[in-house]
Amino acid sequence: MVTPLTHLLIPSRRPAPLPQVPPFIPDPGLYPFRSRWLDSSVGRVHYIDEGEGPPILFLHGNPTWSFLFRNVVVRLRKHFRCIAVDYPGFGLSEHPADYGYTPGEHAEIVSELVRSLDLRGLTIMGHDWGGPIGMKVALDQIARLRALVMSNTWYWPSQVWHMKAFSRVMSSEVFQSMILKRNLFVERILPRGVKHRLEERVMDHYRGPLSTPDSRMGVAILPRQIMDASFWLGEIAHAVPRQLRNIPLLLTWGVQDFAFTPRFMDRFRDDFKHVTVRRLDARHYVPEDAPEEIAEAIEEFLLRPSAAAAA
Repeated sequence: MVTPLTHLLIPSRRPAPLPQVPPFIPDPGLYPFRSRWLDSSVGRVHYIDEGEGPPILFLHGNPTWSFLFRNVVVRLRKHFRCIAVDYPGFGLSEHPADYGYTPGEHAEIVSELVRSLDLRGLTIMGHDWGGPIGMKVALDQIARLRALVMSNTWYWPSQVWHMKAFSRVMSSEVFQSMILKRNLFVERILPRGVKHRLEERVMDHYRGPLSTPDSRMGVAILPRQIMDASFWLGEIAHAVPRQLRNIPLLLTWGVQDFAFTPRFMDRFRDDFKHVTVRRLDARHYVPEDAPEEIAEAIEEFLLRPSAAAAA
C-alpha cells in the first residue's frame, strides 16, 4: 500500500549524494572519547576505540548510539579495548541515501569494521537491536569470537503479542509520522525505558544526531523490522544453537523492562551451554540505569578462568 509517507520510508535505490545532516558535536565532559571513522561500503561510519587489552565491541539499539555505552566504556577501558560503533543513520555516522537501514545491513557494516580492525579474541555486547545484529556478526566472524554479552534483547522471530503489536503500531502511518516529525522514540519511548529522569544534557545527546525528520529514517524503519525481518531472524535463531552453543554468554538483564521481561532469558539458556546471569535493577536502557554493574559483571565474566580459556 502506498501512503504519503512511503517515499520517506523506502530509500531510493538511485545513486544520490548523502543528505546534509546538521552536525552534532558531543560534549567531551559526557562523551570523553576520540571519534574514529571507517570508510565503509555505504559511507563514513563513526566509532570509538578506547583502551588496550582484549577487545569488546558494543552494539546499540533504537534510537540510541555509542553514547549509550559511555559510562560502561569509561569503566572498562582500563583493562579492555572498547569499541562502540554507530550504525549508518545513527549517532555520528553518515545517513546514506542508498541504504535500507535494516538490521541485516547494519550487521554487514559492523562486520566490515571487525575485519578492518582485525579484531580477534572478540567479545560482542548487544543491547536491544544490538542483540540480533551482534548474533549475526558473531556467526559471520565466529573465528574471531571469544564471548557474548547480551542485555535486554532477542535474536529470533517475534512470538509474543506485545512485540508484534508494537511493530504494527509503530509501522502505522500515524506513528511513522510521529517518529519522523516529532522524534517520538527519543522524546517519549526512551524516557520511559529508564528508572530515573535523564538529565537534559543527556537527552540533548540523544536528540542531537536526530535533529531533523530525514535524520530519523533509521529510527523509523527498525520497528517494522521486528516483523519484516522475520526470515532473517529465523536464520539467526536456527544457526545460534548449532554454531554458538559453546560460546560463553553473559546476560546483564534489566528486570524492570516493560518489553524484554526476564522470561526472554529462557531462550538464551536453551541455546547456550555456558550462561552467566546478572539481574539488574534497571529498565530497558540498562547501560543508562546500571553502567557500573554492567562493567563489573563484564570484568568478572571475562577475567575468570573459564572465559579466558575460551579466548
